[in-house]
Amino acid sequence: MFFRLSSLEVFLIVSLVVVGTTVLGLVVGRALRDRSEHLHQALGVLQGALLGLVALVLAFGLALAVGRYEARRAAVVDEANAIGTTYLRAQMLAEPVRTRSLERLRRYTDASIRLSASVPSSEAAESAIAEGQRLQRELWSLAGESVAASPVETAPRLYVETLNEMIDMQTTRVAALGNRVPGAVLALEVIGAAVALGLLALYLSLLGRGVTPVLLAAGLVTLLLLVTFDLDRPTRGLIKVPDTPLVSLRASMELPPAVP
Repeated sequence: MFFRLSSLEVFLIVSLVVVGTTVLGLVVGRALRDRSEHLHQALGVLQGALLGLVALVLAFGLALAVGRYEARRAAVVDEANAIGTTYLRAQMLAEPVRTRSLERLRRYTDASIRLSASVPSSEAAESAIAEGQRLQRELWSLAGESVAASPVETAPRLYVETLNEMIDMQTTRVAALGNRVPGAVLALEVIGAAVALGLLALYLSLLGRGVTPVLLAAGLVTLLLLVTFDLDRPTRGLIKVPDTPLVSLRASMELPPAVP
């Protein structure tokens, strides 16, 4: 649910829910201040327990988002390494398979870079994945020709091994892009944080305390929630999965092959 929304829409929804509930708690507490002496102790115990529970939920959600973000970063590095090794070993093949394979590997890297800039499950992402899979079939066919032409040579067999690893890495990377924090967990974080802060604001307002601390707490919790959402959106927002390894690899492919 949240993943389909833009970053601005997520920011507005989270801010309105958390900060709005906090302000509502302050208003209700001020209205009941003179008529609810017996509520002070009960509300104090309830909001204290709820704040502790919400802190655990927020930490759990953030840990899930960070873990998935690191997995996506590692997948990009691993895929760049696999493509780079395949490109180097392709230079050892005999012509004309060598030239045709190197050209397709450059196009394959371009498709991988486009995938980094596309929203997962979008039309652009599906197009980049389909282009990569088509090039994989062409590269595998060329590898078969090379092995058939030189069945006892070492270079074609080493190339096939690395090409297979490169193909597997695309599957790993696509799976990592689609592996997001469950929407139920994110919704629980937002609702739980809003309820806990609303009760805290109500309690402080009943006691006649200042509103500044609870508003600051609402702002900090909102920022934490937005960071969690941002980490789970690999191509949108402020925290993106860098594609520097792939871009650097593509730039190196513009140089003449190391093996003439």
